[in-house]
Amino acid sequence: MVGDFVQIGPDGSRVRGEFYIQKPGKVRFDYEQPSRIEIIADGQSVVVRDRKLATQDLYPLSQTPLRFLLSERIDLLKETNIVGVRADDTFVTVTIEETQPLIGTSRLVMMVGAKDFKLKQWTITDPQGYDTTVAVSNLDDSKRPDPSLFKIDYTRYIQ
Repeated sequence: MVGDFVQIGPDGSRVRGEFYIQKPGKVRFDYEQPSRIEIIADGQSVVVRDRKLATQDLYPLSQTPLRFLLSERIDLLKETNIVGVRADDTFVTVTIEETQPLIGTSRLVMMVGAKDFKLKQWTITDPQGYDTTVAVSNLDDSKRPDPSLFKIDYTRYIQ
């Protein structure tokens, strides 16, 4: 699937870009300028790259809320701690909370269309209480992204 996104940061800043998803586990967020960030998940890890500084931070995908969005299928009752489900004529909203030792508690709120059950947006609340919301649009699930979009250069991490 490919599409556009708008991300609203904890400070209210808005950035736009394109994203590419190949389930299970792969995603790429290409942010428009002036943002210098790109996020890539290859099924095992997530890397946050700063194109201007030429740096990247690596995280296990299993330790990030992206794993819920990128799973082929997820059993919400067995694999998560659901703290709320709400539905109206427009959206079905599922709230998942997770506590990890040494990190703290984070929350993921996913909103899907009540009629088409397609993901519309999500909000991640980090352990410090800061919210980041991503809304997606112009979704095209007929396109198959190039697999090279999801490559992470692990040689940067070998010492």
